[in-house]
Amino acid sequence: MIKVVKFGGSSLANADQFRKVKDIIKSDADRRFVVPSAPGKRFSADTKVTDMLYACYNLAESDSDFDDALKAISDRYSEIINGLGLNLTLAAEFDQIRKDFAAHAGVEYAASRGEYLNGIVLAAYLGFEFLDSAEYVFFREDGTFDADKTNEALSSKLRGMKNAVIPGFYGSLPDGRVKTFSRGGSDITGSIVARAVQANLYENWTDVSGCLVTDPRIVDSPKVIDVITYRELRELAYMGFNVLHEDAIFPVRTAGIPINIKNTNAPKDPGTLIVESTSRKPAFTITGVAGKKGFTAINIEKDMMNAEIGFGRRILQAFEDNGINFEHMPSGIDTMTVVVHQSEFEQKEQTVLAEIRKLTNPDSIDISTDIALIAVVGRGMRSNRGVAAKIFGALDRASINVRMIDQGSSELNIIIGVSNNDFEDAINVIYHAFVQ
Repeated sequence: MIKVVKFGGSSLANADQFRKVKDIIKSDADRRFVVPSAPGKRFSADTKVTDMLYACYNLAESDSDFDDALKAISDRYSEIINGLGLNLTLAAEFDQIRKDFAAHAGVEYAASRGEYLNGIVLAAYLGFEFLDSAEYVFFREDGTFDADKTNEALSSKLRGMKNAVIPGFYGSLPDGRVKTFSRGGSDITGSIVARAVQANLYENWTDVSGCLVTDPRIVDSPKVIDVITYRELRELAYMGFNVLHEDAIFPVRTAGIPINIKNTNAPKDPGTLIVESTSRKPAFTITGVAGKKGFTAINIEKDMMNAEIGFGRRILQAFEDNGINFEHMPSGIDTMTVVVHQSEFEQKEQTVLAEIRKLTNPDSIDISTDIALIAVVGRGMRSNRGVAAKIFGALDRASINVRMIDQGSSELNIIIGVSNNDFEDAINVIYHAFVQ
């Protein structure tokens, strides 16, 4: 059995956290390939190393003195190395970074050095081989990730290797320059490595014991989800459910590799298992509740619109021509609603409305603003009757007005629109209606 383990910044913030990580890895010989992030915050007021690197490089790029800023970063790593009692120096690496910063090597190169250096330290501490991701993770000239070339290179290199540390977050362009994934991209690297070695499990270690049913900033101590499918996670991630980088799902999903979200500070907790499909019944009818504020709904009415071929296409053309993505599009026989981000729509609203009138000649157009969208997601909703009635009944008892409803044909989720001011209350009400 092969396990790929990725550790986030909070899991590798200081020497004490490194010791926890080593205990976790050494407790299971199947944990053979490790993907580290850069050191995160040691305490709430601390600064992540990646942010320190950004600030340091900004000084270098403006040709200001950045020696003190770079020394502060070096001191963070020295603190970890000395705390672990390692016979290791990063002096040569920091000399190279100083030269590259002075030569304006690029902000993505700067950001990647946190993972690069942490990978060297962790490999030395574990006694594993270190691989520089720039030599095995590839991007095309246009900056898009080259999955096939990367998979071939990593598979060839890691085949037959017993253990290795592969830093997360970055790779390289065809000309050798460092290229990074978006922030949080170490999750993606872990997924890529898991696919390359055909792992049986991808463990993603963080500072929470799995995915929570809803946002703990809104609901006090929400329950942990035991098992969630990729489809459920995708629906929730779209609404801001941010436990795992969204792009980290696809490499392992295509390979049929499950993901286990685990807590470095509570390693015995089972965490959350993310799978393609499962026969396990969910603990609750709903799997998760998530949402976002700041939407506008444009309601278009026209008698017999359903008889007009291409009516919907022409409406969406007005948004496309103005560079506005639509989020949802619930419709009736004579009505169609297009939901968009309010901040994107406001600047172009009159242009869009004029084009809709020109293209479709509607009977009326009405705009509703300050809408929050809430996604109620769960595979258990298919086999339980009265889910919608339970949601709307709970909202009614709390005197929360429902401004929009959109249910997908898969019966996997229900999208509800409420006023921005009712958002937090609505999340609480829905959560407590299903989770006791």
